[in-house]
Amino acid sequence: MALNLDQIRVLAQRVAASHGLDLVEVEYQGAAKYRTLRIFIEKNAEERAKLAAKSGEASDESAPLPEGFKTEQLAGITHDDCTAFSRDFGTVLDVEELVPGAEYTLEVSSPGLDRKLYSAADYQRFSGSLVKLQTFTAVSGNRHWQGRIAQVGDRGITVDLSALKQKGKGKKANQAVNKDAVEIEFSNIEKASLIPEF
Repeated sequence: MALNLDQIRVLAQRVAASHGLDLVEVEYQGAAKYRTLRIFIEKNAEERAKLAAKSGEASDESAPLPEGFKTEQLAGITHDDCTAFSRDFGTVLDVEELVPGAEYTLEVSSPGLDRKLYSAADYQRFSGSLVKLQTFTAVSGNRHWQGRIAQVGDRGITVDLSALKQKGKGKKANQAVNKDAVEIEFSNIEKASLIPEF
């Protein structure tokens, strides 16, 4: 029996929803005894809004957020959330036998401060945040970009390059660095993740 990640995603989202959570992503790595199924979860939009409202009411200045960072961008996950989801999801996985073979490790966590971005909704949610990304094909002679998500459109994003120094090799990359912004289509983004700001 082969591992069906799509079926696991559907099941994970259903279990997450029962806990007021959303599934961010599922990763599967390894072979034989050293297999790991990683599940990244966060509070759903309604729960994040409650957290944002609570933090607005509290005047706790001991842990202020970085400038420009919004509370609703936080995953809001606690250790208890991970434990409860892991217990329920692990039981269903084993009963349904969705991971063939008995030996595997289930890891459940928040997506972290350097979270990966997967969908247009992710880019919209984190608009204004610093991002590093890699494209499938070069844009202005470069495949690696770092900057601030300045705009999110229907087909892609605009990255403000003035926020960070660009990495790249060769004359073409140096020419691209002289630009203030670059437009990248969603279909050309191979991988992208946030750059934590402190």
